[in-house]
Amino acid sequence: MKYIQLKESLKDFTVFSLTDIRKIESNFHRRRLNEWQEKKFIRKVIKGYYIFSDLKLTENILFEIANKIYSPSYISFEMALSYYSLIPESVYGVISAATRRTYRFKTSIAEFTYRTIKPRLFFGYNLVKYDNKYFKIASIEKAVLDYFYINPHIKNKHDFVNLRINKDMFFEQINMEKLHTFTQKFGQRTLTKRINLFLEFIKNA
Repeated sequence: MKYIQLKESLKDFTVFSLTDIRKIESNFHRRRLNEWQEKKFIRKVIKGYYIFSDLKLTENILFEIANKIYSPSYISFEMALSYYSLIPESVYGVISAATRRTYRFKTSIAEFTYRTIKPRLFFGYNLVKYDNKYFKIASIEKAVLDYFYINPHIKNKHDFVNLRINKDMFFEQINMEKLHTFTQKFGQRTLTKRINLFLEFIKNA
């Protein structure tokens, strides 16, 4: 297979794997990938996953790549809080929730971090469409819960102040019924207590 054939065949792929290539040409040799990397036609993201070198990286594209290279996963925690404009700080790297072990990939395009949640908590994410493609990201309600779940030390007024949550954006976007339903699905009394304390705090902030 020539490179031009590969690019045409995978033109709709944001990130592709050796498996994707072998669905097109079953006897494709991995050696060609090394050659194309040396010629800067493609870039390796992590072992087994590649992008075309002329791909213009955007937040949406990085989110889709994050979903693909370590699955099942979805964007969450402070990354999602930033996406929904709930926190003022820019977030370093791309942070996701995953049912597999906690892992971090430092790559040439971004740092991808995955934090473990229990399989029963793998819910509450949305499919966001962009350019006829999709990425998975926690709903605003699930992002808040995931963040408190993974950070049990956040539990009092001082901690809530330091989060610097944008009160207006929070109440503009949050669905309280959904938040309470999701909280019940976590089934953790201490988490429920912390969420209720946080809601009381932000109402009066």
